[in-house]
Amino acid sequence: KRSGAKTKTRTITKRKTKLKLKPKATTTSTTKVAPKTSKRPLTKTRKVKSPRRATTKKTTTLEGERLQKIISTAGIASRRAAELMIVDGRVRVNGKVVVDLGTRADALKDSIAVDGKLINPKTKRVYILLNKPKSYISALSDTAKRPVVVDLLKRMKTRVYPVGRLDYDAEGVLLLTNDGELANKLIHPSYGIPKKYLVKVKGHPKERTLRRLEMGVTLEDGKTLPAKVRFVRETLENSWIEMTITEGRNRLIKRMCQRVGHPVTKLKRIRFAGVGLGALKSGQWCHLTEKEVEKLRAKVGG
Repeated sequence: KRSGAKTKTRTITKRKTKLKLKPKATTTSTTKVAPKTSKRPLTKTRKVKSPRRATTKKTTTLEGERLQKIISTAGIASRRAAELMIVDGRVRVNGKVVVDLGTRADALKDSIAVDGKLINPKTKRVYILLNKPKSYISALSDTAKRPVVVDLLKRMKTRVYPVGRLDYDAEGVLLLTNDGELANKLIHPSYGIPKKYLVKVKGHPKERTLRRLEMGVTLEDGKTLPAKVRFVRETLENSWIEMTITEGRNRLIKRMCQRVGHPVTKLKRIRFAGVGLGALKSGQWCHLTEKEVEKLRAKVGG
């Protein structure tokens, strides 16, 4: 009997022990797993972010102007084109290649080179008005070896760039400058810079056709913005009209007139942003006056 009593007592003790151990084991396993899963993503995020911050600090300084703005101001390229130059590794600051678009530099202190050539954004600004003749390309060079507008600036030592473009077979007002920032604003559609043309078209367009040109016509690249159209005179087979547009789409005047059934036979730009030809003959050029430059800046907010 005593031995039997002892056996029962041991069995009960074992059961109690098992019951006590089960909740402890369960509680311990859940408390260990939970903090591990919550800490892991935080640790990974910190490891990824830390090297990025270090790289930015090394390549970017808070002094000076952004590099792309300096290049644009120097008349080398537009700000967007300058960004591509930087990303492509074509720009060096103090002898080191820079690829970070956030890099800043001091135009007066730092040595800045594009494609191995030093730039000097503090060079005196030059503003040229050219009466462009027909059969000249509005560019610095041409792969087909056709004449370019800078060929007409033989006495000009400073390198200047055309502000926008004028068709190969068109003539009239063309501005050239080394002020890249002003040039980019003058051709940007958001400023709506007016461009006035004297246009010779085939036939005799009726009043409703001129109103249609004013209100806008639908082309393959969208409807044109409202324009100003005025009838000037007519000949036996042709007519002269005056058109003022604020867009810079390629060959826009010609496509508009073609769309309404009166193809262009001659095109001359007589004003750009309020600047006219004056007494300039075809192929001649002159420097803009300070007042004319101030007016141009005023049109684009300084």
